[in-house]
Amino acid sequence: MHALIVVAHPDPRSLTHSLAGQIAQGLCLADPSNSFEIVDLSAQGFDPRFTTDDLAVHHREAPAPADVAAEQARIDRADTLVLVYPVYWWTMPALLKGWIDRVFANGWAFDFSLDAKLVKKLGHLQVHLVGVGGADGKTYERHRYADAMKTQIDHGIFDYCGAHVVTSQLLLDSETQDPSRHMDTARALGRDLSAVPQQCGNEETDLCSIA
Repeated sequence: MHALIVVAHPDPRSLTHSLAGQIAQGLCLADPSNSFEIVDLSAQGFDPRFTTDDLAVHHREAPAPADVAAEQARIDRADTLVLVYPVYWWTMPALLKGWIDRVFANGWAFDFSLDAKLVKKLGHLQVHLVGVGGADGKTYERHRYADAMKTQIDHGIFDYCGAHVVTSQLLLDSETQDPSRHMDTARALGRDLSAVPQQCGNEETDLCSIA
């Protein structure tokens, strides 16, 4: 099992970064042969702006820019993609959304054209989503923010590409509660990553070869 853990937070001392570390630790505790890569989008200076170069990629008029191709290669090497991010205005930060806008491109994450059926190309990829929110669960329930996020992210992004969202969690009360309970949850998620059956194409099986 090789996990790509993507973090979108400007402060390396943040709870968000600590949770990513706990997920990685749990993965290795489950099986020392597991491996991971943590991608700190802020530290690496990833440019989230969707430019005319990216539009040309979408129209299949140009190859992916080097920074996008590098991120796609990282995902290609992974069995599991884990996104860990703070919730800003009831969704993911612009940095992470821009990473998705640019990296999950037509021709790589899916094939779309006006005269052909949509082809989802990421059916092999397992996805785990970890959002870190400051509000409490009652707020999310009252305004149905959690449902809205699942519609936008789980379905609107990953299902569109065929990727399987295995877990989608919101770790709430992050600014007022003892962070240890969220750390325990993150470590448990890491331990459970390699227990999830892998996907071969569109068929679920326990017999996939794992890099």
